[in-house]
Amino acid sequence: MFEDLEAWQQARQLDNEIYSLTRENSSLSKDFGLTGQVQRAAVSIMSNVAEGFERTHLPEKIQFYNIARGSTGEVRSLLYVISDNYPRSAPEAERLRSTAISVGKLVSGLLRSTEGRKGRFPTSFVASARPNLLSASLYLPMTR
Repeated sequence: MFEDLEAWQQARQLDNEIYSLTRENSSLSKDFGLTGQVQRAAVSIMSNVAEGFERTHLPEKIQFYNIARGSTGEVRSLLYVISDNYPRSAPEAERLRSTAISVGKLVSGLLRSTEGRKGRFPTSFVASARPNLLSASLYLPMTR
């Protein structure tokens, strides 16, 4: 289950802390564009880790983990905007940037382990998992 993944657990914690940060500072909480964007980016991390984990097709799994990894960068970037424009929130934003880096490393680990599985299946397994198109074509009428 995706809930067992440390990357998802840490992303969830980051998400909760982002929501707390954006609600604590009254002037920051009124910056609806910034708070909404950083909240959506944080939710994107945990959601894409979960969705990627549930996918069985490896390229899709990798795609969702890549999106989650990209969202960690977006969260970090937006936390710089918060630090630069809301000095009262700067210490917490800096701490959360470190947390986002840790989450990004966990997601990168998921990516590496998933990409490493691409070559694990023997050719016979891959061939038996799909219809044999060559033998199917033997039964098609020839056209010129």
